[in-house]
Amino acid sequence: MAHYKAADSKREQFRRYLEKAGVLDTLTKVLVALYEEPEKPNSALDFLKQHLCAAGPETADVETLRLELAELKQKYEALQEEFKDYKAKHGDPPQEEKRPE
Repeated sequence: MAHYKAADSKREQFRRYLEKAGVLDTLTKVLVALYEEPEKPNSALDFLKQHLCAAGPETADVETLRLELAELKQKYEALQEEFKDYKAKHGDPPQEEKRPE
């Protein structure tokens, strides 16, 4: 019987941990959204994954980083073109000599 109470105690501690971390609220919201979905998706698991990922605060950060990456790629390509044009007009730039340290 003592083993049964220890298992209940651990289970209750884990439940409190999930509640404190906001996991239970988030899961409940996503499951309610799935329940209220007029046309149920073919894959409930994909629905959960999509909505759980969308619920995170880092979603906006990820989008910002994607935009920044796209801008930097464009700048990089433009600089490569400029360098290519420079080399065509002036030849290869002189190489810096490495000094022994």
